[in-house]
Amino acid sequence: MFKPGDKAVYPGHGVGEVVGIEHTEVAGQRQSFYVLKMLEKNGGRFLIPINKIGQVGLREIISEDDVRQVYAILKEKDISVDSTTWNRRYREYMEKIKTGSVFEIAEVLRDLYLLKGDKDLSFGERKMLDTARSLLIKELAFAKGVTEQDIENDLKKIFNIPENPPKMSEITEKPDKKKKVIVEEPKKTE
Repeated sequence: MFKPGDKAVYPGHGVGEVVGIEHTEVAGQRQSFYVLKMLEKNGGRFLIPINKIGQVGLREIISEDDVRQVYAILKEKDISVDSTTWNRRYREYMEKIKTGSVFEIAEVLRDLYLLKGDKDLSFGERKMLDTARSLLIKELAFAKGVTEQDIENDLKKIFNIPENPPKMSEITEKPDKKKKVIVEEPKKTE
């Protein structure tokens, strides 16, 4: 049971705050709903029937033990990412995200980062990587009591992502072994 002010995770949407309880007549019966305000910028508001929180998967923020388990999943490197087609992988990963399980989301994030190291991700996979990353960062930040940037830095270390990716002006192309061509960003004229 949640009360106003509690933080909760709504599968596929992320972390929200229970801002109240509303009672409404639905099909001639009085029903009670949690009013969940999502904590994203344009997160929106959801009415979740109190008697169906188990069915929709509304749950509390994870514990410290669960945080450690999530980090262990993220750090696993001795796994083989399925060699199925991207659209089949996409469906499987989407199902995992929809479960709302932080462990399943961590697996999706890890698998996509590992796959990204081997080959280019499809547009759908890149979007899913961003979704899984966002969901995980938000919940881990609340669970650990740190900023989202702290979690982002943890992920960069785990997946060996450079702190500051190179700018366009720093990218070099090598059409042949003798020359380097430096691509520069256009200069602003005033």
